[in-house]
Amino acid sequence: MSQTPSNMIPLGSTAPDFELPDTASGLIMSLSDLRSDTATVLMFICNHCPFVKHLQTQLVAVANNYKNKGINFVAISSNDATHYPADAPEFMKLEAETLHYPFPYLYDETQDVAKAYQAACTPDFYIFDANLTCVYRGQFDDSRPGTDIPVTGQDLSAALDAIIAGEPVNADQKPSIGCNIKWK
Repeated sequence: MSQTPSNMIPLGSTAPDFELPDTASGLIMSLSDLRSDTATVLMFICNHCPFVKHLQTQLVAVANNYKNKGINFVAISSNDATHYPADAPEFMKLEAETLHYPFPYLYDETQDVAKAYQAACTPDFYIFDANLTCVYRGQFDDSRPGTDIPVTGQDLSAALDAIIAGEPVNADQKPSIGCNIKWK
């Protein structure tokens, strides 16, 4: 299991807009359509990565908790589905339905969106404030597959709690660790 850290784009970066198909609805969705007036969590995930599988259940719980507080979540898979067929759109749709994803699961076939965000791994998390300014990029929490550390979403949740409270997000952030994005 390869371990790739996230690139940690500079805090204050502006979120690049995009238009991608949602694998569940078939609709083309843009960041402009999906953004929140409070904060938007953008995450690069995929179906087959053990790091993503490790936190999926808690990720759904965290997303369900915060969507009621005005936070929108958006998942994107940018993996090469030709060489990694488990990450193809039809299987993404099935994954989203099976796990009851409370967020759209978009497919970045060209990988242009992953490149625009400098995404490196799955999972890779970003939080953008109401102005689409990056206030958090990094890990979900300290848990990894094969460790005894429970999956809580503590790091992501702490950043979201600060935003909701109108406080600055702690700039001491740890990179996410996961499988590298499967580039074409």
